[in-house]
Amino acid sequence: MSVVPVLDADVLRRQDPELAEILLGELARQSTTLQLVAAENFTSPAVLAALGSPLANKYAEGYPGARHHGGCEIVDVAERVAVERAKALFGAEHANVQAHSGSSAVLAAYAALLRPGDTVLALGLPYGGHLTHGSPANFSGRWFDFVGYGVDAETGIVDYAQVRSLARTHRPKAIVCGSIACPRHIDHAFFREVADEVGAYLIADAAHPIGLVAGGAAPNPVPYADIVCATTHKVLRGPRGGMLLCGSELAERVDRAVFPFTQGGAQMHTIAAKAVAFGEAATPAFTAYAHQVVANARVLAAGLAGEGFVVTTGGTDTHLITVDPLPLGVDGRAARGQLAAAGLVLDCCPLPHGNSRGLRLGTAAVTTQGMGEGEMATIAALLAGVLRGRVDTRRARDEVRDLVGGFPPYPG
Repeated sequence: MSVVPVLDADVLRRQDPELAEILLGELARQSTTLQLVAAENFTSPAVLAALGSPLANKYAEGYPGARHHGGCEIVDVAERVAVERAKALFGAEHANVQAHSGSSAVLAAYAALLRPGDTVLALGLPYGGHLTHGSPANFSGRWFDFVGYGVDAETGIVDYAQVRSLARTHRPKAIVCGSIACPRHIDHAFFREVADEVGAYLIADAAHPIGLVAGGAAPNPVPYADIVCATTHKVLRGPRGGMLLCGSELAERVDRAVFPFTQGGAQMHTIAAKAVAFGEAATPAFTAYAHQVVANARVLAAGLAGEGFVVTTGGTDTHLITVDPLPLGVDGRAARGQLAAAGLVLDCCPLPHGNSRGLRLGTAAVTTQGMGEGEMATIAALLAGVLRGRVDTRRARDEVRDLVGGFPPYPG
């Protein structure tokens, strides 16, 4: 792979040297530090090329064959390709690929199925629920009556008995299953059963695992949920954006909820990049990649446990790991700062039934770079070494730079 067609530094320097240095600085940051943020990944040069294509110039409100602007015959083809590839990849009857983000996709799902004031049952934010699952600072918490379920105090896994009990008590209009911090697979069949029992719609927020689903490394929510909301970045390795998957009976409602209800013109360059990513995800190489992501996460989780971190749920089924660093003498917020200074980039997250914040990390990006189980053991030891004070910041940055140098995200 070559990064030259993706970022033409000479052209950008001539036109806008200030921005050229900013973009090149970010490329340097990504190429010299470890990207362990669970929600991030490296796209392929082909995806980046689509993002920087002439399709960025085209205004295309509406859907293929029914646009509000002229000259859409080419972008119509691009969107149809993206839709058909998404449907085939996930076994869905309908796909909408216009959502600008995961949050936009969730907003559209709510708009398609709910009215303001409706009751919604979702994972509570302290247990790994997303902002769109009822945060009072978000549209979801302002417009709908959210009831939060939690996780089992011992296992850290979704408290399924509580889900059923709350559903029977509150009779929600919709139930949301999905998490931004739960490292275990969700039992979609159980949620479908409960939703049917109380007459609720089932919305699966699969923003994190959808790439693993594409690679056959995680259960597919499509056969169970009325609407599946997802992002196209993260493990899927596409551009930043969202999508919705549903059955044919909800297709028109979903499409109208995206446009014209919640969004205007589609970002056609992003939709083309999504099509590229869906095509890449349909290959045997991506299947191997998705399974390696999970294998790496399990080794990293085991390594962190061996170093003294408390690993939530005792491990992981996915790309995602959450840990409590308190046994190493530091809470999550302070730990994130120390690790960032050492070139180890990750996130904080709430800990179930805890008073402190933990760390959330993932293996999607480092696996894209070609790292394997051996490198995961090295990373676990490095994380612990920094937090225990065994490895100072300068030495850690040197070790990180050496490690990443052997696995550059964009060789050349």
